[in-house]
Amino acid sequence: MFDITAQDLQLYLIMAPGLLIALVCHEVAHGYVAYLLGDPTAKSQGRLTLNPLKHLDPIGTLAFFFVQFGWARPVPVNARYFRNPRQGMMLTAMAGPGINFLLASIFALIFHAMVAFDINGQSAFYAVAYYGVFVNLILGVFNLLPIPPLDGSNVVAYFLPPQAAYKFMSLSRYGFILLIGIIMLGRFTGFSLVGEIILPMVRAMAGLLGIPM
Repeated sequence: MFDITAQDLQLYLIMAPGLLIALVCHEVAHGYVAYLLGDPTAKSQGRLTLNPLKHLDPIGTLAFFFVQFGWARPVPVNARYFRNPRQGMMLTAMAGPGINFLLASIFALIFHAMVAFDINGQSAFYAVAYYGVFVNLILGVFNLLPIPPLDGSNVVAYFLPPQAAYKFMSLSRYGFILLIGIIMLGRFTGFSLVGEIILPMVRAMAGLLGIPM
């Protein structure tokens, strides 16, 4: 069992606002861009809303706290509505990580504003802004990994020949197994998906935003 201390619980509560905003806006961005490109599926199913109950996946939310990546319920997208299906899927996929990087920048601005106005470093709002940057950066980077069905796979598929793209995206049904396999493999090889790929990229992006890590 996981041994969660009072300090851990406090950290989770501080991270929760940033995570909630990150996950909800990520999915809404997917649905809204798809809607702009002609796909009414997400709108017809009530997914173009900021109501978190429409988007959160309990397991995906908990996973973020224990393995530093997570997910929400995917917004349904029907590429047949797009004038250019491959381009439409690529643009829809990029919208999710894109909004997370934008949110990270907004949280960074709030953080720097608090520093400039000498707001107490122990303030809960200060901590929420700080972790809001990293929650959004982690979610954005994680979803850009080229592993179906993550968003990065649709970006890669756009640049592949049609037949190769179809075969590549057919791996989506095994996506969760692939991710678990990569994570488990790391336990035997010393390779960490989070430590070797995600965190270095997050650290570099946080540095560009002027946020210490």
